[in-house]
Amino acid sequence: MLTRRLLIAATVTLAFASHAVAQDKSIVVASTTSTQDSGLFGHILPMFKARTGIDVKVVAQGTGQALDTGRRGDADVVFVHAKPAEEKFVSEGFGVKRYPVMYNDFILIGPKSDPARIKGSKDIVAALSAIKAKAADFISRGDKSGTHQAELNLWKVAGIDIAKDKGAWYKEIGQGMGAALNTASASNAYVLADRGTWLSFKNRGDLVISVEGDKRLFNQYGVMLVNPEKHPSVKKDLSQQFIDWLISAEGQKAIAGYKINGEQLFYPNASDSGA
Repeated sequence: MLTRRLLIAATVTLAFASHAVAQDKSIVVASTTSTQDSGLFGHILPMFKARTGIDVKVVAQGTGQALDTGRRGDADVVFVHAKPAEEKFVSEGFGVKRYPVMYNDFILIGPKSDPARIKGSKDIVAALSAIKAKAADFISRGDKSGTHQAELNLWKVAGIDIAKDKGAWYKEIGQGMGAALNTASASNAYVLADRGTWLSFKNRGDLVISVEGDKRLFNQYGVMLVNPEKHPSVKKDLSQQFIDWLISAEGQKAIAGYKINGEQLFYPNASDSGA
C-alpha cells in the first residue's frame, strides 16, 4: 500500500513538473519601443509561436535601457538598433553573438508650417543646423535609446554641441518614440523618428516628413542572446530558436511582409554579415 501511495505521489509530482515546464515555454525579449510601437512584434510573434509553441514576452524600452536589462540578466534576448553599443555589449561578455536582422531609416518629422525652411531637403546635417539657427522647437527622446543616440551623433556631425548649445527650443522628454511623436504633434515641433513608428502613428496633427533619404539616416537592427554563462537563468535553447527564426528565410519573409497601407516598414538583411 505504501509503495502504491509513493508511486501515485511521484506520478502527481511528475505531472505537475511537466505542466510547469510546458507552461514556462516562454522567453523575455528586451527590445526597442520602435519594434513594439510600429506593430512589428504584433505581426511576427504569432507566426513564431505557431511554428515553435514559444511565447515571447516583450519589454519595450529605449536601446540603452534594453541593453541594461540584458546586462542584469532580466531578459533572455536583446533586439535593438545601436550597432556600436551592441558590439560593446558582446565584447564585455554580456551577449554571446550579434546577428544583423533588418533595417529601415530615420526621418526628420516637422510641422507643415516648417519654421526652419527645411522641408524636402535630403541633407539632415544642414536641416539640424537650420533648426538651431531658427531656434525652432525640437523634441528629443532624451532616453539613451538607439534613436536618441543617432540624434546626438547627427548634432555632432553638424558641428553642434547640443549639450552646450541647446536652448528653450530643445526639449528632452525621457520617453519612447510614440510619446516623442505625440509631444511633437501637440507642440508643432521637429523630431527625429524611425520610419516604422511614423508609418504606424495615428496622431499626426500637422506633422509631415521634413527630411528623408540621407544615407546618414540608415537604421540597422541587431539581435543577441544574453550570455547564459553570466546569467544561468537565461533560457538558452528557447532563445536561440527565436534568434534562428528571425534570421531564417521564414523569419525574414515575415519581417518583409509587414506593411501599413502597402508600405514596407522594415527590410530584412540577415544575410549581410557586415550590417
